[in-house]
Amino acid sequence: MAISTERLRSGALRCGFLLSSISLSSEKPLVGDGFPRRILSTRGRTSTPRRGPHTPSAHPPSPLSSNGDGLIAPTSVSGGRRPPASTPTAMATTTASNLALLLPSTLHSRVRLPTRLLRAPRASPLRLSTAAASSGSRTLTSPASSEAPEAAEELRLETESALEWGGVCARLADFAATAAGRAACAEGRVPVGRSREESERLLEQTAAAVALLSSLTPLDFGGVGDVSAVVAAAARGRLLAVREICGVGRSLRAARGVFEQLNGLAEEMPDRRYSPLVDILQDCDFLTELVQMIEFCLDSNLSMVLDQASDKLGTIRKERRMNIDVLESLLRDASTKIFQAGGVDSPLVTKRRSRMCVGVKASHKHLVPGGIVLSSSGSGATYFMEPRDAVQLNNTEVKLAGDERAEELAVLGLLTSRIADSRLKIRHLMGKILELDLACARGSYALQINGVRPAFSDRDNSTRLDPSSACSVFIEGIQHPLLLEQFRGIVKESDAEVGNGQLSDEVCVSAMPVPLDMRVKNDTRIVVISGPNTGGKTATMKTLGLASLMSKAGMFFPAKGRPRLPWFDQVLADIGDHQSLENSLSTFSGNISRLRKIVQVVSKDSLVLIDEIGSGTDPSEGVSLSTSILKYLASRLNLAIVTTHYADLSRLKSVDDRFENAAMEFCLETLKPTYRILWGSTGNSNALSIAKSIGFDQKILDRAQEWVEKLLPDKQKERQGLLYDSLRDERNLLESQANEAASVLSDVEGLYNEILSEADDLGSRVAALRAIESQKVQQELKFVKTQMDLIIKNFEVQLQNSKLEQYNSAMRKAEAATASLAAAHQPTEFTFSDDENKSSYVPKIGDKVYVEGLGGGSTATVVEILSEDGSCIVQYGKIKARTKNNKMKLAQRDAKETSASSVQRKGRTVKRSPAEATQGASISFAPAVQTSKNTVDLRGLRVAEASHELQMAIDGCRSYQVLFVVHGMGTGAVKECALGILRSHPRVAKIEDESPLNYGCTVAYIE
Repeated sequence: MAISTERLRSGALRCGFLLSSISLSSEKPLVGDGFPRRILSTRGRTSTPRRGPHTPSAHPPSPLSSNGDGLIAPTSVSGGRRPPASTPTAMATTTASNLALLLPSTLHSRVRLPTRLLRAPRASPLRLSTAAASSGSRTLTSPASSEAPEAAEELRLETESALEWGGVCARLADFAATAAGRAACAEGRVPVGRSREESERLLEQTAAAVALLSSLTPLDFGGVGDVSAVVAAAARGRLLAVREICGVGRSLRAARGVFEQLNGLAEEMPDRRYSPLVDILQDCDFLTELVQMIEFCLDSNLSMVLDQASDKLGTIRKERRMNIDVLESLLRDASTKIFQAGGVDSPLVTKRRSRMCVGVKASHKHLVPGGIVLSSSGSGATYFMEPRDAVQLNNTEVKLAGDERAEELAVLGLLTSRIADSRLKIRHLMGKILELDLACARGSYALQINGVRPAFSDRDNSTRLDPSSACSVFIEGIQHPLLLEQFRGIVKESDAEVGNGQLSDEVCVSAMPVPLDMRVKNDTRIVVISGPNTGGKTATMKTLGLASLMSKAGMFFPAKGRPRLPWFDQVLADIGDHQSLENSLSTFSGNISRLRKIVQVVSKDSLVLIDEIGSGTDPSEGVSLSTSILKYLASRLNLAIVTTHYADLSRLKSVDDRFENAAMEFCLETLKPTYRILWGSTGNSNALSIAKSIGFDQKILDRAQEWVEKLLPDKQKERQGLLYDSLRDERNLLESQANEAASVLSDVEGLYNEILSEADDLGSRVAALRAIESQKVQQELKFVKTQMDLIIKNFEVQLQNSKLEQYNSAMRKAEAATASLAAAHQPTEFTFSDDENKSSYVPKIGDKVYVEGLGGGSTATVVEILSEDGSCIVQYGKIKARTKNNKMKLAQRDAKETSASSVQRKGRTVKRSPAEATQGASISFAPAVQTSKNTVDLRGLRVAEASHELQMAIDGCRSYQVLFVVHGMGTGAVKECALGILRSHPRVAKIEDESPLNYGCTVAYIE
């Protein structure tokens, strides 16, 4: 895949490159890993092409010009300089001498390029700034920018500053994986949806990123670099260095790796949950051919052009290696002779002025006849001379070095032209990678703050089934993300100080931000928030504004449930004091100037936030002006949030349905705000209470209170107090009911999940029981076969040793043994009383009955009697079933069984609890459903430990509950101990022995 010289030269000319001259300069002696020493170490080895995509063998790459020196021609015998040698490549390109080669003065790579090159003129600053502006990412824009672009842009920037949007972007930068992503977040260039559809697409990307990161499989953006400056430089006509071209190739390959990783994860998920992320890179061109060309021509580790890049370059480097081997051999022999003649302390072969030479004492200059003095030491005692036989070899080295450099520049020129031609595709691909990185950053940030996905609401789509649809803004428990992050940072620092033992008593940790509930009805356009100073009015307004910006940008915010809010095309805020002495603006003038701009650019889908409207002037005029402004805005925007201390603005709700009131709660007992918002209420400023809490003079406060009472209408204070108390009581009642309902729901969900897990495990348990039963049957058959073989063997022995008259006796004994063995292994049979049958049996709770259809002679226990239809609930193991009285029979019980609570079974007796015989039908126990809360596991414990655990479990069990005691099979010691405690404990009403479906577990009914 070598590149021909014509293609290389064509690529160089397309980019406007011409090697004008290769200058010569004086250099110091070669030390360390210099070029001649490295070449000397490879002498005697066969040179083979470096391994590439199409070559089967490889050889260690050789640093062709690691010293970075420009080459010079040898001087004459008298020490004069020779004219610089012209390279064939330079001679071949003299027709394009009007073109210039632009290279960086310093390249941090193993292969350095000549520095004495003509610099091409740069693009004009105006063109560069225009290009930079066109490549900028999307930001918050205003639809009214065509009418007042300057005012809209100014308001946008001031609103983002007031809402601290830059702080959110800075937090997002911590989660970006690429340098371009971090730079975009740090500069506030986070993409914001310019339409509702774009914002919903961003939210879908964030949701997919959250699902991806929740599975602990983050995308690997390693290797993706910011190549925008490199691509722009190539487009302007600058020759790119090796490391810059390798950086482009590495970024393109890494981008393809990200897509392949994401596509592989998406194929593993049949629900297409990652499809929004896959769609970002779906139609991108990853420029595979360009990446392969770069990797074929360049070595990114050594930052050098490979021999296989072109046929001519490989030939030149091969000739150069052969020439340098001969030159070094010649100089090494000459230096050895000089050393043997006493002309130098040790053999020395070095390089001076880019030419190979030997060191010799000044007094022994005659040992190098016809040599050229290239340089001398600082003291002048040592000359560095080029032997006469080495002149031609050095000239050849200079020529080959120039040819090699020209060929390398041609390769770099071709690759640079390819990058310049593909600049649009590269920028598009890197833009998509940036979009994917920001989506993953939004997902990580959402997980960090426990954010939830918001939904955009429609005022006209309200339904009765969803009460929240009646509100355009319905957000529960929202917290300001920056305050939440600040609180978590303080807590982490405090925890670290506690761990180090450095936390003092004076350290005070801020309280968790109070969650806010925001509910704005569909027909509301203006919300007037009143309340005390420092009560949280401005913070509430900022929280809603920041949530609107985050939802537009596809970001989740910390809240509960599924928040809903409208999509706002622009968020306009008038927050803070805009006083300016430089612009001759007072506090009132600054606020009015901002309101004038807001009125000018506002639209039907805008959100307006105004803090302390109409303040800073006469109250009567301020109220009048504020009322007029709000009524004007009510018909020209989507929603406006206004804070005020004017009571007259709160009364607008009574005359205009588009207005709504809200108040910040203030606790009169502690004289402190609670930072909770009360919708539909009007709050007081509580200035006197706040002044008292900060230690103001009480005499002044008493006098102020007298004036307040004179100014307030009669009974107004009492009415407000009663209204406030009633609203607070109602809210407390609703909160307690909601908490109780949530607790009940949590318990029901937990019980449902446990029952569901038990039901899911029922199939495997049945299969296990069947396997156990089958194993027991096999063991029993094996035992019976052994016994039968023994009977037959004994019978045969008796036949052989007995007389004829003893034959009948031996036969009867064998038949009796056979019958006894068969009877011992017959299925269990229960006999039923004659006086209790299908028609006359009256069940009682605790009776052991045989149910038709249960099979196997198994018994069930009556746990509940249903008198309305003559049926009852029976339990067989953990299974409960409803059956009629005529479908079951009572198992036979005699006097001994009733008193001792035992059931006789041929040759075996199973003990039952005495309490079981006296259990009345009037007691109703909880359902016998096993959960983690009503189960005590004694397996693996010693007898004493098991006894203690069981006693504690019985004592802690509530009345009329069911306790499942898991004692296992084992040796039986723990089981006997558990059964003894259950039979003798006064709280145990009855017990149920282990059943075929529940081996190793006894059920106890606790009184």
